[in-house]
Amino acid sequence: MKTIKGISASPGIAIGKALVYNESPTAIPRFHVSEDEVQNEVDRLKIAVTKAAEDIQLIKESLDKDASEQHAILEAHSLMLYDPCFNEQAHEKVKSELKNVEWILHETVNTLVEQLEATQDSYLRERSSDILDSSRRIIDHLLSRKRISLEQVDEEVILVAHNILTTEMLQLDRRKILGIAMDMGGKTSHTAILARSFGFPCTVGLKTVAEEIHRDDIIIVDGIDGAVIIDPDELTLEQYRKKRAHYEKKESLLFNITDLPAETTDGKLISLKANIEFPAETDQVVNMNAEGVGLFRSEFLFLEQWDAADDEVAQFEAYKEVLETMGSKPVTIRTLDVGGDKLIGEIENLDEANPLLGWRAIRYCLERKDIFKVQLRALLRASHYGNLKIMFPMISGIEEFEEALAMVEEVKGELEKEGVPFDKSLPVGLMIEIPSAAMTSDILAEKADFLSIGTNDLIQYSVAIDRGNEKVAPLYQPLHLGLIRMIHMVVKNGHSHGIPVSICGEMGGDPMYTAILLGLGLDEISMSAYSLPETKKIIRSVSIAESEELLGTILEMKSYKEINDFTRLWMEKRFNDK
Repeated sequence: MKTIKGISASPGIAIGKALVYNESPTAIPRFHVSEDEVQNEVDRLKIAVTKAAEDIQLIKESLDKDASEQHAILEAHSLMLYDPCFNEQAHEKVKSELKNVEWILHETVNTLVEQLEATQDSYLRERSSDILDSSRRIIDHLLSRKRISLEQVDEEVILVAHNILTTEMLQLDRRKILGIAMDMGGKTSHTAILARSFGFPCTVGLKTVAEEIHRDDIIIVDGIDGAVIIDPDELTLEQYRKKRAHYEKKESLLFNITDLPAETTDGKLISLKANIEFPAETDQVVNMNAEGVGLFRSEFLFLEQWDAADDEVAQFEAYKEVLETMGSKPVTIRTLDVGGDKLIGEIENLDEANPLLGWRAIRYCLERKDIFKVQLRALLRASHYGNLKIMFPMISGIEEFEEALAMVEEVKGELEKEGVPFDKSLPVGLMIEIPSAAMTSDILAEKADFLSIGTNDLIQYSVAIDRGNEKVAPLYQPLHLGLIRMIHMVVKNGHSHGIPVSICGEMGGDPMYTAILLGLGLDEISMSAYSLPETKKIIRSVSIAESEELLGTILEMKSYKEINDFTRLWMEKRFNDK
């Protein structure tokens, strides 16, 4: 028996036989072409792209019409296939290097994937799988080769693979798949999103699982704790059967509270909202009965197609879709957060010694006002179709916030002159994710309609931790006393100016911290839609008085280790299934 630890991507327990999908990529031919043959290579690429797009269209047509999330993912793949920057780069390389187009495409994609996987932004790293999927499909047509289809699985199995591409996931016979174990991937990869959507227990980031498991091995996929057990003994099998039954019972009970309010035992209502990264996720937000979208990372459109930076109509349509889907419920859209370690489009070659402290987010937008104005116009136009709130990222002080607000007023004036309708009273706020913003939150609150605490970066900048660096990762502590004090101060400053304060970082979706967040006085907690039921259960089981007492005890402590141990014990006593 052997256990391999990975990342929990979709909760649940799967027990069964393994089907190892070890796709061994065919070697890519490399040969010289003459200048006279260049146009033929370019034409071959165009034909292969067209055929790849036809493949994706066929997959789309095979899906249920209401499978909007899957349709949106495939639409993103279609956009990648026809990305003009990508195709022009391939054309130019064929001409300059005089190599066959398969090899040029292979090299171009590998370079791009290496760049993405080197970033510290998990969303960007995990888009590399989508790029590989699209390019693989093109190369298949260039080489006239066929792949093994996962549609033809004829028995119940746990799918084990180094990587499962998005389009392969969409073609699975879901009745036959018990769970998934994968070497690659993270929580926000499209494969993980689809696994959650389909209800498959899934563990990713296992690194060597495809090498260590053989076909028909009995394995356990623990999608709750993020592990895979190979060849379990009878005692372990029985333990996991009980764990699976307990999980399924717990999920059934959680589902029953979906329509109940997030209200503490002493009557305090907490607004629970969801974080999303692309429009199709709103279906899950609605299904989980979230009170709105607390953070919509607008980068999704720019990541898929940098040309969207200049395309007001494309942005407007995307924002409008989300707002209309959510109806009267509020949607908070964060303006473009790129730069630094987020290598996107025209800024991907930016060379900075300290990218996380560099030209990114609001700093980039205030310097590139042409791009910023297009987004603000699209947002304001979309505000006519729903309940929109705009939020600026990485504000360090009042100067940046006032400059951004002035841009909003300028765009409002333009739209009024043009007779374009928009919500004239639309709320505008900012993210507190830099210590200087937290320390001056009393000043910022005078101008803001709301404050939203982004704990991911606030922890990173407060404790001077590069959260992508394994050597210092243990120091990334959400319960560091410095962070708790900072959040406490921000909430007090916001409330003293009569504005709500929310949290939208990963800390908000971790049940261990829910009672502490209640004690801190937060009005709203935003998280992944899948975390909402568990968080709601905890909120409905505690009082504000108890939470404030817990916070008071913690504020008297000195060490994050002491705080972690005390909080964990407190949660175990209150919730024996934790």
